[in-house]
Amino acid sequence: MTYASGPYGYGYPSPPPPPKPGVIPLAPLNFSEILTGAFTTYGRYWKPLLGVAVAAYAAATVVIGLACLAAWAVVGDDIHRLIELPSGRSPDFADFQPLIVAFVCVWLVAMAAYVVSSGLVYAAAPAVVQEAVLGRPIGFGAVWRRAWSRLGAVVGSVFLSMLAMLLPMLLFVVGFAFLMAALVGGLAASEGSGDDGSGFAVVGLLIFLASLGLVPLALWIWIKFSLAPTVAVIEQQGPMASLRRSSALVKGSWWRIFGCTFGTTMIVGMISAVIQQVISQIGALPMAAVDFGENPTPGELIAAFGGLMVVLVIAQLLVQAVAAPFPPVVSGLLYVDQRIRKENLAPVLAQTAATP
Repeated sequence: MTYASGPYGYGYPSPPPPPKPGVIPLAPLNFSEILTGAFTTYGRYWKPLLGVAVAAYAAATVVIGLACLAAWAVVGDDIHRLIELPSGRSPDFADFQPLIVAFVCVWLVAMAAYVVSSGLVYAAAPAVVQEAVLGRPIGFGAVWRRAWSRLGAVVGSVFLSMLAMLLPMLLFVVGFAFLMAALVGGLAASEGSGDDGSGFAVVGLLIFLASLGLVPLALWIWIKFSLAPTVAVIEQQGPMASLRRSSALVKGSWWRIFGCTFGTTMIVGMISAVIQQVISQIGALPMAAVDFGENPTPGELIAAFGGLMVVLVIAQLLVQAVAAPFPPVVSGLLYVDQRIRKENLAPVLAQTAATP
């Protein structure tokens, strides 16, 4: 796109820079400009971004904690019975069945809470990016209302894109299960009962390799639909329409978007890992001063490790809240960049930013 007419070159003035009313210049962006724009967006709008993330993940943590307490109230007696089994009696499946059911229920509640909280963050980031590109302020209340109103479409688009990636994941889980069955069979054979599990090992290895072979397909689908949550918020589209729109915007730029998205994921992952490691080491320092004695009771162990677990949960919550908004902010800027490249959106944005 040309922002001014006239000859440029030797003996002529340089072309004027593109307008920049907000966090990015209104022109096709490179990876450095996208990262700079993402950090600038986070720096200017950290209150609504961090506020929504903390509120969402704190609520999810509370829900998961209540689910764990409810599960403990239901199966606590079963756990005590397992601990106090008579010497020489091995537990059977009936002893573990209530624990398995409770674990599955807590896991389902945790997954639902995590999906909703992540959906809120992924809906809040595009709402902030939409104003950040124009250089306009936006507060926590406005971001929360817009994120909540588009939560269903965002979660739907993410869920549908995950369904498309489900086959490699299922194959991986099935292959892992076969390999574990082969391991159990091998242990049984070493004790003189059952076969050696070689058949399970071969099948599991083949399925596992098939799942690895489908990883490129999963990556292709991930990037193809990576802009769908942003489309669902900014363009007010439904889940299916958001997936089609994301596919159209990514077409012809898959490798560039993959590089930006993968690079951002690696940066956020490394920073989060370093912060978590530091907090975990600090939280574990008081444990070194605890004297458990020769035969600590379960109550003493729970009391000693309970504080550490609380610190780790709070640390995980804070790290997740701080890091989670950054990838969707980058996706939002990639969405704007693709529309500038494909649909000449820059003049429209410049005119909108100039309008009081």
